[in-house]
Order: sequence, then structure tokens, then C-alpha cells
Amino acid sequence: MTQQLTVDEVHATKLSPQGRKAIVAGSIGNAVEWVDWAVYTTFSSVFAHHFFPQGDPIAALLATLAIFAVGFVMRPVGAAIMGAYADRHGRKKGLVLTIGLMAGATALIGIAPTYGTVGILSPIILVIARMVQGFAAGGEFGSSSAFLVESAAPRRRAFAGSWQQVSVGAGVLLASGMGAIITSTLSKDALDNWGWRLAFIVAALLGLVGLWLRSSVEETESFVNSKSRSEAAGETRRNSVFTMFVKHPKATLRVFGVTIAGTLLYYMWVSYMPTYAAVSTGIPLSQALLANFIAVGLFLVLLPFAGLLSDKIGRKPTMTAFAAGFLLFSWPAFALLNGNFWMLLLIEVIGIILLLGYSANCAVIMAEQFPAEVRATGIGLPYALAVAIFGGTAPYITTWMNTSGYGGFVWLYCAVAAAIGVAVYLTMPETKGKALD
Repeated sequence: MTQQLTVDEVHATKLSPQGRKAIVAGSIGNAVEWVDWAVYTTFSSVFAHHFFPQGDPIAALLATLAIFAVGFVMRPVGAAIMGAYADRHGRKKGLVLTIGLMAGATALIGIAPTYGTVGILSPIILVIARMVQGFAAGGEFGSSSAFLVESAAPRRRAFAGSWQQVSVGAGVLLASGMGAIITSTLSKDALDNWGWRLAFIVAALLGLVGLWLRSSVEETESFVNSKSRSEAAGETRRNSVFTMFVKHPKATLRVFGVTIAGTLLYYMWVSYMPTYAAVSTGIPLSQALLANFIAVGLFLVLLPFAGLLSDKIGRKPTMTAFAAGFLLFSWPAFALLNGNFWMLLLIEVIGIILLLGYSANCAVIMAEQFPAEVRATGIGLPYALAVAIFGGTAPYITTWMNTSGYGGFVWLYCAVAAAIGVAVYLTMPETKGKALD
């Protein structure tokens, strides 16, 4: 009996060779896809004026950030269509398709003509490319989260799911690293003329690496078993979007609520803080990107350990600690932001440590809400809706607040999101230990 328990314990905590390969391939593919996504925000203040009429650089930046938000509007569309595709045809096929779309759209931005060359066609091309990126990103989260969590050992689901966010952070880190290198080594004229384009082309080429890796992995056992059960019972699967709303309304609302605080604070700290600090305090963009690079690097190192902590003590306490921490930290973070590199780095690092509680849990807690036949859609669509409403608009709203004399209230914007998070996380059921299928 004792020996059997020991074997069961090993089975519950040890990743299989297929699971390890899935995490590696899924994470690397996800990382390069998010390089493509993040490079837009990293260089938005550099290329903004190329796509709009000359005259007002602040108006051009706001217009570019509005197009950033348009990408988020497309994420729910991508989550619905690509999630349903992954639930019907498999996680692997969905992931291959999303990375192909993302790389193609990124390459298009890198070679797009300027407003001075083709006039109004220039911002139209930018909008179309960003819409395709948003569509791909919307399909990516649900498919990759389901893929990683389904590939995990039963008691290592948060650890496996945390690699979804490790790979997202790695993509942001690579984009910030490219930004720091390119902005610090090129002259201002070279950066303005072709340096920003180089970043987009490199990001698109990295997408080919992710495409190759994703083509080499096997489909998850959860999806294969679910499909076999349906076929054996002679069932015809309904569209998973319909099934999600009709059969799993509480889980759908819960995923939406879980995402609100996480997405807004994540995009403020991980994606947009360098641009915000440069615009609001005058710190050189290269220094702001370096601070972001260091903080995100720490984030990546700590995320798997935060996943292990969640597997040990639960989803609720770790997520509540994240939201409560930001509720207390939002005001001092923005009050102390003063253009000094070390102060910015400290603010970034504290925020990054707090974000661990959300990012280590988001993939696993969403996956644990739904059965396999609707999991990719159930994760992706409500998540994408919340991201579009609260994450995609955050850079535009905070830049507008700062340039319109309301910069002193940006902290309150973040604190309100954190308060919503505290309320959601304290009232949700604990899913640690719940059978996945």
C-alpha cells in the first residue's frame, strides 16, 4: 500500500517526457509570438509620426495607441473563432495557425509605407496589420493555456500553466531587449528611418522558429480522449462558443472577473510602463526600457516558483495577495515616479513581484473551470473580452490622463482595478486539487 501511494505521488507531480516537450515547445512558440505583439508598444513612440500627418507628435502617439487598442478589440473575435477551432480540431493545429498569422502581420508593419509616401493608405495598413495581430493573440491564449495545463502532471498544473506567462514575459523581455539595444546603439536619425523597422522584421523571422517547434509536438491526451468519447457516443459537437455561454455561464463570468485586475496591471507594468515613464517624466526611453528589461527578467525567473507555490497552498491566497498588494502600492508607485532610473527600477520590480500572484495562476485557474470540449474557448473568449476592455485601453487612457492634466489620478485607476480583483478572488471557489477531466 505504501509503495502504491509513493508511485501515485510521483505520477501526480512528475512531468512525462511528452509533458516536458510540450512545455518547452509551447513556451518557446508562445514567446516568439509575444515578441511580435510587444514590439509594437516598445517602439510606438518612435514610429508613431510615420503613419499620420506631421505636426503634433502627441496626437500621433495617441493615434498609434488607439490602433494598439484596436488590436485588443480583435482579440475576442480571435478567441471565439480560434478557440472553437482548437476545441474542434486540436490545440496543436490552433497554435500553428495563430503563430503564422502573427508573424505575417508583424512583417507587414515592418515594411509598411509611411504617410508621406502613400497618404491615408499608411494608417489603414497599420490598422489591418494590428487587427490580424489581435486576432492571432486572441486565439493564442486559450489554445496555449489549454495545451500547457492539459500536458501537466495533476499536482503541477499551476507550474505548467505558469510557463504560458513565462513565455509571454519572455516575449516582452526580448522586445524590450531589442528596444534597449536598438535605441542605445543607433543614432536618432537611424532609429527614426529604419531602426524600428528592423525590430519588426527580426520579430517576424523569430515567428518561423515558433512555427517549426509547434509543428513538432503531439496533441494533448485530454483533447484526444474528449474527442474519442464524443465519437464513441455518436455525439455531434456544438459550437464551443454556444456551449460555453449556455452550459458554463458562471465559469465564463468568473474567468472575465479574474482577468480584470490582472490584465490592466500587467499591461501597465510589463508592457507600457517604459513609454509612460518616458512621456510623463522625461526619462530617456533607453533607460526606461533597461529598467523594464531587468524587472521582466526577474519576473521570468520567479514565475515557475510562484506556480509551485500555488500548487502547494492554492489559487485563492496567491491571487488575493497580488490584488491586495497593488491596492496598497498603486499610490506610492506613481507618486514616486520621478525620472530617476533607480526609482523606476524599484517601482517596476515591486510591481513585478506582486504580479506573480496573478500570472502564475491565470492559465491554470481558467483551465480548471471548463471541460476539454470547450476549454480553449472558455479560457480564451472571456479572457479576451476583459483584456480588450481593461487591458487594451489602459495605455490610451493613462496617456490621455497624463497629457490632459489628470496624471495625478493614474494611481487611482490602477487601485480600483486591484480592489475589484480582491473582491473576485476572495469569493471564487478554490480549484487546487480539482480533477481536470
